[in-house]
Amino acid sequence: MYWDVKTVKPLPDFRIYVEIEDGRKGIFDLSPYLDHGVFRELRDVHYFNRVGILFGAVTWPHEQDIAPETLLAELRPVESNSLEGAVG
Repeated sequence: MYWDVKTVKPLPDFRIYVEIEDGRKGIFDLSPYLDHGVFRELRDVHYFNRVGILFGAVTWPHEQDIAPETLLAELRPVESNSLEGAVG
């Protein structure tokens, strides 16, 4: 689908770098979610860094995920050349 995630990388400060199949790229900040429900577990940086992709969605091992609508609505676009320091 057009919203399928093809790349996700954890970043400092509970942010993730995301590339969508349609070519969009950006940073999604999870810090506003960390005090709510199942997302509390993501406050553990080692667990947060286990982010992955399952069926085109951003997920973690204990079934936390980001709804595609939320991801796209809150994704801060970035230019490829501005990522050099942000993404390792």
